[in-house]
Amino acid sequence: MRRVRVLGVDPGLTRCGVGVVEGVAGRPLTMLGVGVVRTLADADLGHRLVAVEQGLEQWLDEYRPDCVAVERVFSQHNVRTVMGTAQASAVAILCASRRGLPVALHTPSEVKAAVTGSGRADKAQVGAMVTRLLRLDAPPKPADAADALALAICHIWRAPAQNRLQRAAALHPSKTSRAPQASPAPQAPHATKGRTA
Repeated sequence: MRRVRVLGVDPGLTRCGVGVVEGVAGRPLTMLGVGVVRTLADADLGHRLVAVEQGLEQWLDEYRPDCVAVERVFSQHNVRTVMGTAQASAVAILCASRRGLPVALHTPSEVKAAVTGSGRADKAQVGAMVTRLLRLDAPPKPADAADALALAICHIWRAPAQNRLQRAAALHPSKTSRAPQASPAPQAPHATKGRTA
């Protein structure tokens, strides 16, 4: 199996975590780079998005990944945080797509489960497992950077199974394009009796 190089992106407007991991599922992985693209909280939104784009472009230029794994944005209580995360996520997807790179979206629980074995792991547990899996001296700081590496690890481990599913779907499109129609269940003789809604 060919080694794959993945740029993981933990999207955020103030701190956008980035990490590059290379390897093959089932074998030791190698961290090639980790860091954070930062923007000033009081800067204009447009300028902040441009700064995120420029930062990600530098990482793409330097490491030339085979694909990009981005954390899928999910609903939180803080709408403002979600908006910033979604905007940074869109910039990451745009940068990758402009270069023709495949983009994979993984939910936080998928990443946690892949790296720690539990979809409810906290940031400290994720950081500890990333440190162990990549044989690092200490957990990457800040947590956004560790999360970006976790995304890349998750993608390398999950991609082979996803690729097999996609190949199966391509070979048998009729089986995956429409779900089988269930036969109507026979009605009980007294189904109309009793309480009505």
